[in-house]
Amino acid sequence: MRYTYHVIKSFRHSGIERFFKTGSKAGIQPAHAAKLASLLVTLDFAKAAEEMNMPGFHLHRLTGDLQHHWSVKVNGNWRVTFTFDGEDAILVDYLDYH
Repeated sequence: MRYTYHVIKSFRHSGIERFFKTGSKAGIQPAHAAKLASLLVTLDFAKAAEEMNMPGFHLHRLTGDLQHHWSVKVNGNWRVTFTFDGEDAILVDYLDYH
């Protein structure tokens, strides 16, 4: 059986992109590495934002200028935000938005 997954197509945050592609923690909070790995693997396989509605992720839709984006919780005020283009995650960001 052949398995196809949907790759994250683009990142806004270079540190999280580097972590996703190489495992380097240079551009992220090292304490967030395990949670980020879980979030990014799940996002990489997701075909729609609603598939990120997992226990502990606290998925919610953003408003205002980011009304088509979604957010999941990393830790404290830190979030990963993203949107979808068809079935591909794009514009993945990692930020403390409070």
